[in-house]
Amino acid sequence: MYVEDWVIIHRRYQYLSTAYSPITAETQRERQKGLPRQVFEQDTSGDERSGPEDLDDSRRGSGSPEDTPRSSGASSIFDLRNLTADSLLPSLLERVAPEDVDRRNEALRRQHRPPALLTLYLAPDEDEAVERCSCPEPPREHFGQRILVKCLSLKFEIEIEPIFGILALYDVREKKKISENFYFDLNSDSMKGLLRAHGTHPAISTLARSAIFSVTYPSPDIFLVIKLEKVLQQGDISECCEPYMVMKEVDAAKNKEKLEKLRLAAEQFCTRLGRYRMPFAWTAVHLANIVSSAGQLDRDLDSEGERRPAWTDRRRRGPQDRSSSGDDACSFSGFRPATLTVTNFFKQEAERLSDEDLFKFLADMRRPSSLLRRLRPVTAQLKIDISPAPENPHFCLSPELLHIKPYPDPRGRPTKEILEFPAREVYSPHTSYRNLLYVYPHSLNFSSRQGSVRNLTVRVQYMTGEDPSQALPVIFGKSSCSDFAREAFTPVVYHNKSPEFYEEFKLRLPACMTGNHHLLFTFYHVSCQPRPGTALETPVGFTWIPLLQHGRLRTGPFCLPVSVDPLPPSYSVLTPDVALPGMRWVDGHKGVFSVELTAVSSVHPQDPHLDKFFTLVHVLEEGAFPFRLKDAVLSEGNVEQELRASLAALRLASPEPLVAFSHHVLDKLVHLVVRPPIISGQIVNLGRGAFEAMAHVVSLVHRSLEAAQDARGHCPQLAAYIHYAFRLPGTEPSLPSGAPPVTVQAATLARGSGRPASLYLARSKSISSSNPDLAVAPGSVDDEVSRILASKGIDRSHSWVNSAYAPGGSKAVLRRAPPYCGADPRQLLHEELALQWVVSSSAVREAILQHAWFFFQLMVKSMALHLLLGQRLDTPRKLRFPGRFLDDITALVGSVGLEIITRVHKDVELAERLNASLAFFLSDLLSLVDRGFIFNLVRGHCKQVATRLQSSPNPAALLTLRMEFTRILCSHEHYVTLNLPCCPLSPPASPSPSVSSTTSQSSTFSSQAPDPKVTSMFELSGPFRQQHFLAGLLLTELALALEPEAEGASLLHKKAISAVHSLLCSHDTDPRYAEATVKARVAELYLPLLSIARDTLPRLHDFAEVPGQRSRLASMLDSDTEGEGDISGTINPSVAMAIAGGPLAPGSRASISQGPPTASRAGCALSAESSRTLLACVLWVLKNAEPALLQRWATDLMLPQLGRLLDLLYLCLAAFEYKGKKAFERINSLTFKKSLDMKARLEEAILGTIGARQEMVRRSRERSPFGNPENVRWRKSITHWKQTSDRVDKTKDEMEHEALVEGNLATEASLVVLDTLEIIVQTVMLSEARESVLGAVLKVVLYSLGSAQSALFLQHGLATQRALVSKFPELLFEEDTELCADLCLRLLRHCGSRISTIRTQASASLYLLMRQNFEIGHNFARVKMQVTMSLSSLVGTTQNFSEEHLRRSLKTILTYAEEDVGLRDSTFAEQVQDLMFNLHMILTDTVKMKEHQEDPEMLIDLMYRIARGYQGSPDLRLTWLKSMAGKHAELGNHAEAAQCMVHAAALVAEYLALLEDRRHLPVGCVSFQNISSNVLEESAISDDILSPDEEGFCSGKHFTELGLVGLLEEAAAYFTMGGLYEAVNEVYKNLIPILEAHRDYKRLAVVHGKLQEAFTKIMHQSSGWERVFGTYFRVGFYGARFGDLDEQEFVYKEPSITKLAEISHRLEEFYTERFGDDVVEIIKDSNPVDKSKLDSQKAYIQITYVEPYFDTYELKDRVTYFDRNYGLRTFLFCTPFTPDGRAHGELPEQHKRKTLLSTDHAFPYIKTRIRVCHREETVLTPVEVAIEDMQKKTRELAFATEQDPPDAKMLQMVLQGSVGPTVNQGPLEVAQVFLTEIPEDPKLFRHHNKLRLCFKDFCKKCEDALRKNKALIGQDQKEYHRELERHYSRLREALQPLLTQRLPQLLAPTPPGLRTSNRASFRKADL
Repeated sequence: MYVEDWVIIHRRYQYLSTAYSPITAETQRERQKGLPRQVFEQDTSGDERSGPEDLDDSRRGSGSPEDTPRSSGASSIFDLRNLTADSLLPSLLERVAPEDVDRRNEALRRQHRPPALLTLYLAPDEDEAVERCSCPEPPREHFGQRILVKCLSLKFEIEIEPIFGILALYDVREKKKISENFYFDLNSDSMKGLLRAHGTHPAISTLARSAIFSVTYPSPDIFLVIKLEKVLQQGDISECCEPYMVMKEVDAAKNKEKLEKLRLAAEQFCTRLGRYRMPFAWTAVHLANIVSSAGQLDRDLDSEGERRPAWTDRRRRGPQDRSSSGDDACSFSGFRPATLTVTNFFKQEAERLSDEDLFKFLADMRRPSSLLRRLRPVTAQLKIDISPAPENPHFCLSPELLHIKPYPDPRGRPTKEILEFPAREVYSPHTSYRNLLYVYPHSLNFSSRQGSVRNLTVRVQYMTGEDPSQALPVIFGKSSCSDFAREAFTPVVYHNKSPEFYEEFKLRLPACMTGNHHLLFTFYHVSCQPRPGTALETPVGFTWIPLLQHGRLRTGPFCLPVSVDPLPPSYSVLTPDVALPGMRWVDGHKGVFSVELTAVSSVHPQDPHLDKFFTLVHVLEEGAFPFRLKDAVLSEGNVEQELRASLAALRLASPEPLVAFSHHVLDKLVHLVVRPPIISGQIVNLGRGAFEAMAHVVSLVHRSLEAAQDARGHCPQLAAYIHYAFRLPGTEPSLPSGAPPVTVQAATLARGSGRPASLYLARSKSISSSNPDLAVAPGSVDDEVSRILASKGIDRSHSWVNSAYAPGGSKAVLRRAPPYCGADPRQLLHEELALQWVVSSSAVREAILQHAWFFFQLMVKSMALHLLLGQRLDTPRKLRFPGRFLDDITALVGSVGLEIITRVHKDVELAERLNASLAFFLSDLLSLVDRGFIFNLVRGHCKQVATRLQSSPNPAALLTLRMEFTRILCSHEHYVTLNLPCCPLSPPASPSPSVSSTTSQSSTFSSQAPDPKVTSMFELSGPFRQQHFLAGLLLTELALALEPEAEGASLLHKKAISAVHSLLCSHDTDPRYAEATVKARVAELYLPLLSIARDTLPRLHDFAEVPGQRSRLASMLDSDTEGEGDISGTINPSVAMAIAGGPLAPGSRASISQGPPTASRAGCALSAESSRTLLACVLWVLKNAEPALLQRWATDLMLPQLGRLLDLLYLCLAAFEYKGKKAFERINSLTFKKSLDMKARLEEAILGTIGARQEMVRRSRERSPFGNPENVRWRKSITHWKQTSDRVDKTKDEMEHEALVEGNLATEASLVVLDTLEIIVQTVMLSEARESVLGAVLKVVLYSLGSAQSALFLQHGLATQRALVSKFPELLFEEDTELCADLCLRLLRHCGSRISTIRTQASASLYLLMRQNFEIGHNFARVKMQVTMSLSSLVGTTQNFSEEHLRRSLKTILTYAEEDVGLRDSTFAEQVQDLMFNLHMILTDTVKMKEHQEDPEMLIDLMYRIARGYQGSPDLRLTWLKSMAGKHAELGNHAEAAQCMVHAAALVAEYLALLEDRRHLPVGCVSFQNISSNVLEESAISDDILSPDEEGFCSGKHFTELGLVGLLEEAAAYFTMGGLYEAVNEVYKNLIPILEAHRDYKRLAVVHGKLQEAFTKIMHQSSGWERVFGTYFRVGFYGARFGDLDEQEFVYKEPSITKLAEISHRLEEFYTERFGDDVVEIIKDSNPVDKSKLDSQKAYIQITYVEPYFDTYELKDRVTYFDRNYGLRTFLFCTPFTPDGRAHGELPEQHKRKTLLSTDHAFPYIKTRIRVCHREETVLTPVEVAIEDMQKKTRELAFATEQDPPDAKMLQMVLQGSVGPTVNQGPLEVAQVFLTEIPEDPKLFRHHNKLRLCFKDFCKKCEDALRKNKALIGQDQKEYHRELERHYSRLREALQPLLTQRLPQLLAPTPPGLRTSNRASFRKADL
């Protein structure tokens, strides 16, 4: 309760700290507004046209390509001349000095850059934000879920008298009334008029018709009960209800007389008995039904999720809400408002008015067969509205009838807030004054009372004395009456001597009560009939309740005796239980009146322990001895003992009142600590007792409010107490003259009465306790202080005489200030707290540790107030607090630190909470105390952790805690200033000397830092860490987490990187650091981040898709080390120093990872998310650091380090590459991981890094450091970087916004990289290793030009590229050809861009490239060659390539050549022209390919032809072969892709063989014959075509041994992916000799590993069923529509298990799309096609399934399944027919045609369809067909019998088909048809005999199969087997006679004519 104003302490810049203004996704989105849209190539849709140039003739008719890849040259020249060029770059052809070019480029790059890089990146991870704080909610009144009930109208069938209503809520399950009554009056004015005689003018508050009920524990058992009363009249309730039940409104005319009579009677009763009521009727509304049905309607309209906020906002008010979940979870919020009409009321029964009866009725109401339903109801219409209460309703009255804002007009009809009586405990501190008493008369038993006592009523009065005039007007009025009354009556039950009551009287208790205050009950008999001589009311009894007993309020149930006589004088000091002499009592002084009192009070705790404590404290404050406490009398002698006992007993107080009075209790305890009481002149030190009591109170409050704790385990109520309510007692500072007024921000809700008006309140400002920000300039230490400091030293024997107040103590200065003068002993709270904590006993210490945060915050606020009220904020920090106090703090921090370390393994949660509390405490102290002192404490703590790390069983847990500790410290708002960003880097004397505050923030940065050694600024060196203490701490933690051997790594990675990220984000948003110069200073604090990231490079996620290239630039520059292992895993000395926590001798290693320092370790890789964030931080540093500084640093770097830095930049480009809008739609918030396309998978296959295994290893490494993740609160699953939010369904706008931000981020990241590259170029201009570094720089530039970039970046990137080439032409034209090739490819790609600005820049770059090449050697053969090759590969591989735009660029280049004055006289322009026309021709070729984009076979055919056209130009042929391989891989044809690679390798081998004869190299194509017979076609290149020495020929990277190795490895990888493991072996046979010659054992190991895998797979898949290589179909095209394809036959290779229907559907669909509907027809049979019968307008396709065919001699060699599926040239298909033209007929006439097809090349080839070059047919006679069928059946039986392991099912199936009684064409029928008669034609004898032998074999196999089946079956199949055997024997018997007859002719020699039959057809055709 507010007895004093609040004091809130604000630090001026606190809101800038990450703790208070966190950067969330929402704030990021806010800052991202107004970003420009970046234009990206991939976002401009393909059909966007850019002008008239599209309308050229490049689109021609379809059809197959001509056999030559060239179209006529003349027309294309003509085309190119007519095009219009893009705009030219104005100053491109001028010759300008390189420095000027650089300056101009830099100026352009600097324009329009976003100031804050990290605003474009994801917001820091919320889960990691341990430093997050928020100001606690101000203490406010507790409410549950609030329901607004409006009573609209009440209408009966007859209207004869006024009716009054009462509403209240009841919980049936808890059997409790859960709200006070709400009284309403809906009578018409005429009815109200009947009571005019009794009524005063009604107060507006009693006219309320709407009420707000609060429900803390919603449950389905809550009812809204409505009771109706009427004016008392003669007759019992039933009689009075009768007219209402009988008469109907419709019969009003009929019953006119009766009604008149009733009205008259009612009028008389109202006049006479108007002040009395009688019960009338009641009903109840089941709330859960209303809420759920209203909610049901709602759910269709909007999901529940959207309705929730209304309640969550309100949830903050009450801590209890969560506990109401469970089986009865039921919510009364957010439902749709409902209007109810209640029609049935039940009449009240005189015997059943009590609450017990009501609960029985309510329970019964819920049953379907309710008894109530059988009763005759009182019909009426009550209309009420039920809805969720609005947040801030207007015209609202509190339960005390106070106006609640907003209250626009005092005359408006109010809504009443109805006080809740919660069903269970509610823990909430009192926040406003409430002092209410509720009186519930239950029953009265006057049955033994003599006389006329029947119509009984009880009058209640609140008396302050015994005189009748001393009744106070404190009883709340009901409806239509005055606000307060002096008396109130219960309703009368007619003629009942022992009535029950349901009445509730609500009284307002006076604030000050004395022993005389009591409740007086007077009992009256009311005479209903007016009889002469009888009074209206006769008093028939009296009783009373004294309200105070021993100073405590009396509440609870009472059963009181009733006196018959009026009460004697001075009765009120006794209780009615005392039988006074001479008084008559009803029923002989027995209790006959039962009544209950309930108080809801913020004045009376209603708990004995609290009462006693408050009383004792009050006695001490007043000093009023002696004092009576219950039965004891307190004197000064025993009060101390009582007080100590009372303090100890506080822990026994019941939780609900303790929480309610917690502010008050804590205030009193603080008071006892700060102002020890003086008893009989002695100061009594209660510090320890009070401190222990405080610990117990805090822990009890915490326990009660456990459900409401925040994420950090703080109890919001206690936090609010410290933040708002806590203040130092009696601190009303009286300021010395001349001092500025103290600024205290006060917030007042209710003023205490005795307030001094002297408090200086300047509401606009708030206390600032953080030194650097004070507006007041720090004054010099005044003389008095120095005088006092000189006389230091005091005895500290008693803890309670605190040194602070002695001379020399920290408060001694304040002796001038009046509040501190006099002999009043005072202690300083913070000093006492620290001391008591340090010396506390273990039991108390445990309680304190659980809630350490509370005591820490209390100390901090106390210290701040102490500094402020003593005007010590200007004192130098070292003098602000006495040394003893600081010693206590040191001890305290040490012991808490130790607790954290020891508990981390036992109770992680507690350790975490303690760790955070300690960090926040130290962070707060940084604003108050000497910083050097705090830094020493921090260092001490870190050392403590470090020493423990060695022995810790789980170091990761400790490291995590230390990481969080550091993060919280660094979240201080003056983090930058605390790091002394500008002092020179020379080690200071103290760890970090205190900075005296500077007046403005930016001046901190103004001093220019001297430069002892730039390097130490970029390393975590000792000087750096001493100078920039906090930054050093943070970066050291990061370096440690990124240590290769760190445990629980991924979790630590994430935490450490997130901490840095969060800080950098806050610098970006901090207005103090907005200026660039200032930000550059801030960036200096993070320079070591560059070195850390550089050393972590090998473990960063590889965003560049090619894993092999991760550290290629580093290894390229690193002469000493080899490959990727060059980054040693040793910890660097500075990190070691950090672990130890102090500056060690350099070179000593104290690492967690005890490993050999030299071993290179890979360590745990970082996740994509962590890597990306780390790279974002690196870019931030590079963007904001001073360029000159970076340049000086780069100059000092060793080459390998520089290489690694370039690798880092390369990775940055890859990590932030723009994915395109499509990607955002595709991964609509799936966790982002690049889909590994075929290329990356292939590369992985080559390198042996297939992902799944690694992924598993990675995951296992990512286990939580705390073991089981379930019990760790903050553990979140580790994912790849999340898209901006986790919601899956984003709106279009959100995706647009995401793409916009991502585009800006990609552009800015690339520009930062570009800036850095420019800096590196400037540094290496003079170094001797210039070439290698520049080569690496150029590679990064090329990568940036090759990735998806915005037009803005490309403009700058291409400018930089031009500058580089012009400064260092030798890079491209003398050294590495590859760079030139790469550059040409990139430039050409951009020349074909749809965006004109990109084309302009790219064509300028390409033109200059040619010009420079020409100027070096008067011939630009190299560029010519590379450009031609690039174009070919571009056209081959790129899908959405736009040739019309490229033509335009070619025209632009021509224009440049024509306008270039400098080279007018040379042949340059001519050469350019030739080249452009040549390119144009290639383009025209490729237009055709464009048309066939959808037809993969046709497309590959085209590429094949173009490649064949380049037979004379190996480079280009190779390019096309690679393009084909890429295309095949894309289509999933791995075998074909492998063949392309083999052909490419053969081509290279031919060339290498021409150059020189090396033993280990393949001889040429011949060496590859074993892989494929087709490869010989590559040997067409002869010496006359190829002269290897000519410049530009065969100059690509592939025409080297290394290139050959690469091609072979790719081929092997493709073969592996296609499952052709045998071919892998053949490939490696050519590769191994080369590797052996190079002694490359690492690669050899990999190769042999691959071979082992391949052979293992062959063994496991020997049967061949596991890998199906392909299915073949013959496809014939017929019809002029097909152009060149007409009458061509092809064999198509389709993926395995392709059905005939699938390929048929695919081709039909494809050609239908091309030619239109109803044109394409599929010929369904396989018969020869007669062209004359076909419709010339249609296109016919005939598709037949074919099988590979081998001659018998071939089968000897083709043993394995692989052999029979590789190198296939001959295929077979069979067509059944009968002589009359049908396909199938009877056995004797069934013929078969076998067709053999031979193809041009063997499958697999470099394309999937090969032309048929030869065809031959054979016809089989019916008997031959029968022989084939029987042989096939026999083979099947043999296979099923011999299968291992045996397969019973398959065996039975085959048997069933063989011996089962089949009807048609079974074996028996075949035998009967062909073997019954010996044929007449001697030519058929041999066939006859052969068939007979086949049958014999068949019978033998059946027998074997039956035998095998018998062995396999179980009992259940015995009968089945016997059945099979029976069938078999029948079959054998039937066959026996047919098989025994023999042909005598066969024994005779064969006539010569028969030897050569048409069997020749089975010979392999002579191809």
